[in-house]
Amino acid sequence: MGQQATPPLPEGITSLLDTDLYKLTMQCAILKYFPDVYVTYSFTNRTPHMKLRRGAYKWILQQMDKLANVRVSADERAFLKRKCPYLNDAYITFLETFQLKPTEQVEIKFHPTQDTGSDEDEGNVEYIIKGLWLDTILYEIPLLALTSQAYFMFTDTEWNYDQQEEKAFQKGCTLLENGCVFSEFGTRRRRDYHTHDLVMQGLSRAAVEGKKQGWKGAFTGTSNVHFAMKYDTNAVGTVAHEWYMTIAAITDDYENANELALQYWLGCFGEGVLGIALTDTFGTPAFLKAFRKPISLPKTDTTSNQVDGSKIFARVYTGVRQDSGDPTYFVKTVREFYDREGITDKKVVVFSDSLDIEHCLEYKNIAEQAGFTPTFGVGTFFTNDYQNTTTNEKSKPLNIVIKIATANGRPAVKLSDNLGKNTGDHEKVQEVKKTLGYVEQDWKEGDESNRWAQK
Repeated sequence: MGQQATPPLPEGITSLLDTDLYKLTMQCAILKYFPDVYVTYSFTNRTPHMKLRRGAYKWILQQMDKLANVRVSADERAFLKRKCPYLNDAYITFLETFQLKPTEQVEIKFHPTQDTGSDEDEGNVEYIIKGLWLDTILYEIPLLALTSQAYFMFTDTEWNYDQQEEKAFQKGCTLLENGCVFSEFGTRRRRDYHTHDLVMQGLSRAAVEGKKQGWKGAFTGTSNVHFAMKYDTNAVGTVAHEWYMTIAAITDDYENANELALQYWLGCFGEGVLGIALTDTFGTPAFLKAFRKPISLPKTDTTSNQVDGSKIFARVYTGVRQDSGDPTYFVKTVREFYDREGITDKKVVVFSDSLDIEHCLEYKNIAEQAGFTPTFGVGTFFTNDYQNTTTNEKSKPLNIVIKIATANGRPAVKLSDNLGKNTGDHEKVQEVKKTLGYVEQDWKEGDESNRWAQK
């Protein structure tokens, strides 16, 4: 396998907390409000020319079999209670007996371009995940991480770990020295677990160096709950598009889907907790219409955290996350929105779309000039930044996603602020666009098949 003689250990997923925090927060809210919703998920490779080999497919099957035996340990539950107190007792108790059942819930197929029966045959992998939303929500992140690792174990193998920790350290130092507040968001498309571990070592060193030097930036933690526990740092994250997409599909009420999603979230976690709202599931303009409405809670909810119904959602939420489209236009749009609503509190904008150092510094300047507090969730640039050891060219990461496909039999869709990120049933996408008056947005840097080619 090139200069990488053996696969790193552990090979696959050995902890259910080796996932992004927002999967746990959403599962907590699903347990409260939507325990009986049936869903399916679908997989998309946005870099379709980058194909897996049959050997990689077989390895993924083996890793999924192992995933059935992974449980949340007592130590892990204790960590969640200590560092993530917003996860309620009912959810922590639920995790005591929770397990994935991949033989029942996940179907994996391999479609070779040319079928010779060899492990070297290249082709496309297909994942079909199905079951209760509550039971299947934790598949997405580990399955994406395993797929990325499999590609770089069997297809693109000319790489090694040299200087990975040092690269992460230097990147972290540059961000800190330039006053950036950032966290690590790289689980889904990491090269492998070992790379992720090296990155966390490097960033942790950078955080120590930053304090010693008195730099104004801050490393605030990681979206990966397992690594947050391992490095005793904060688990960072709030909510994913999946929350909005699924609620919209359940209700088939796209005009009110954003408002309903915000209602349920506040009902579960209350004000001032997990308060970064995701704006672009059905386009930011549609979201902002809901964001300016007075707060209300689910009508059937008698156990929710109390909220102030005299306020609008935008006033209660800490800020917003920018995850697609043109960040400059986004900042201008939300600045105008807050100004129109007379909101003078300094709000946070979290940037999380394909970031590197150059973009963090650019967006920091744009956001601060507009009166926001910017923070950054940096992912693939940390955990999958390699060169080919033979050609010294960029070893390009896979751009892969798993999204909700249906909920209770209805198709689920995502429109985004960038045409390249739109997903879901074509007819339903067109219907929702018409319903919401959605206007197509195309961004010059939004080529999803080539996002990290030069980074």
